Amino acid sequence: MTTEPIDLSGFTGWVRFAALPTADVPKGPGVYVVMRPTDDPPTFLDVSPAGHFKGKDPTVPVAELQQLWVPGTRIVYIGKANLGSAGRRGLRKRLDEFRRSGAGEPVGHSGGRRIWQLADHARRLLVGWRLTCSPD
Repeated sequence: MTTEPIDLSGFTGWVRFAALPTADVPKGPGVYVVMRPTDDPPTFLDVSPAGHFKGKDPTVPVAELQQLWVPGTRIVYIGKANLGSAGRRGLRKRLDEFRRSGAGEPVGHSGGRRIWQLADHARRLLVGWRLTCSPD
């Protein structure tokens, strides 16, 4: 099976999660992509450093992560951020929740929780975003 590369034109940012608090992340609705810019096979942590939201351990067995890994994978997560019913959400808030979850805080962002078990998540993972026209 041949796959076409994903077109990431129009995405901006491309910063590490630790840099998000000072990055110029827009407040509007959009999509975001987490990229691991290497083809090197990953090493996985035995225990996830992510926060335990509502007491739930986000750790996944390493054997499961190894089995699910697709060689050559660079895009490790795609997410969206809408404005929410009160209009106060958006990319900046959603990415801050994602970052804080990975940093060990008990924040409600279970999507993408497996990326925090990549041993190189702090130094290699980059996040880029793109505003969308639709608030959903």
